[in-house]
Amino acid sequence: MTTPTLSVVQSDSEVNQGMPPMEVDTENSISRFEFWPTWFFYSPVIAQSIWYGFKYKNMALPLIANPSIKLSGMVGESKNDILELAGCEARKWISDFVTLEKNQCNVEQQTENALLAMQDELIEFPVVAKPDLGCRGVGVKLIKNQQQLQSYIESFPKNARYLLQTKAPYEAEAGLFYIRYPGEAEGKIISITLKYSPYVTGDGESTLKELIMKDPRAGQLTHLYYPRHQKVLDHVISCGSKFRLAFAGSHSRGAIFRDGNQYITLALTKQLDTIFNDLPGFHYGRLDVKFKDIDSLMAGNSFTILEINGASSEAAHIWDRKTPLRAIFKTLLFQYKTLYEIGHQQTAKGYKTPTFVELYKAWREESRLVKQYPMTD
Repeated sequence: MTTPTLSVVQSDSEVNQGMPPMEVDTENSISRFEFWPTWFFYSPVIAQSIWYGFKYKNMALPLIANPSIKLSGMVGESKNDILELAGCEARKWISDFVTLEKNQCNVEQQTENALLAMQDELIEFPVVAKPDLGCRGVGVKLIKNQQQLQSYIESFPKNARYLLQTKAPYEAEAGLFYIRYPGEAEGKIISITLKYSPYVTGDGESTLKELIMKDPRAGQLTHLYYPRHQKVLDHVISCGSKFRLAFAGSHSRGAIFRDGNQYITLALTKQLDTIFNDLPGFHYGRLDVKFKDIDSLMAGNSFTILEINGASSEAAHIWDRKTPLRAIFKTLLFQYKTLYEIGHQQTAKGYKTPTFVELYKAWREESRLVKQYPMTD
């Protein structure tokens, strides 16, 4: 039997176009801390939070750091509701999207309704489909046509909302972590994370599975890539073709993160100040953006916002393979110290902290939905 051949690049243009060249280290392609359990890194954060809880006499202060966002964006926040906070000026920087709910109607009718909603907003294929509730890239898929859209809707849990967002015109992606204390006119970017899409290049002889195994990094993450590409693992990738292994810019889904703090500029910071002047109640979190090239991003130009994440965000540059353990702890402790400080200032403005019962219910609902979402691209 002849081995089938894939001869096209999965992406519409060059993978990682516009990104700074990524240094490749075949011996240290993965940080030894990169996929350690979350509890290990957050144990010191919990201890510090208890201390700040006693200091301020309120453990729940991080839940009002962003008072316009449910639970400050710690868990269970709606992507739609956050993006809808944007006024006319801020909305110019956000990729167009529509939000729909999977209901009891037949999937054909729901697909037709989704197409009409896209038409109303002048959104055309390809689009990026993503759950309204959920983080770390769960359930994100690139949808190129009506058939793929219908399949996504069919696989989505009932009574849950999803977004259909215009695919950004850029390939380069970054996470920008922004903080602005209440009452201050200017904020600060504390982290830029460069997000590289992993890919393998075909040689005309090796199957996709073999190419993944040969790759210094991908070969250690087969548990992420094999299930996603199960149907084409035995296909040969034609010589020179690049096959993208992960579309979603999420570390836990296989994207490669690099420390981009050297690219923080005053011009970019001022542009974010302008955007968040038109997005009330946001003081702390990470923007996921696509951008034309690194020079444009540094100048505060030619980028589009995909998502705005709140209190549970990480300054994700810490997952660069060269980041030492001490720096990871230092960054996380600084983040939560800042959350408590901002939350404490918000109490002076009259904001009341929610109960931990509300937090638990939101976490339980999000966890229930996450288990039902389609597999991430």
